[in-house]
Amino acid sequence: MLPETVALVRHYAMLLETKIKANASGRPGPNVITGDYRRSWTHEVYVAGDVVTGVVGTSRPQARRLEYGYIGPDSLGRIYDQPPFPHVGPAVEVVRPLFVEALGQVADGRLS
Repeated sequence: MLPETVALVRHYAMLLETKIKANASGRPGPNVITGDYRRSWTHEVYVAGDVVTGVVGTSRPQARRLEYGYIGPDSLGRIYDQPPFPHVGPAVEVVRPLFVEALGQVADGRLS
């Protein structure tokens, strides 16, 4: 079951990354200016014993501000009144039920 689970987690991590990038390609998500932010999203899959973990993320500092919005000064003293442009949360809501269903099929032996 472990190889199927690793393949499943890898597939859905990639699917989530792709959906986030699509959502970060204009309204209602953030607009694309250079494409640098969108390209910064990656996924990794880790296996430790019988535990499989998929991580989708970015190291770009504007990610939280774009997802949740920001009102107030930044560390340089610039003032922002930026509304949220959700792109991660909506992607998770689309991919999560598909992942849960597929994981259930692996556990039941219906998917291999």
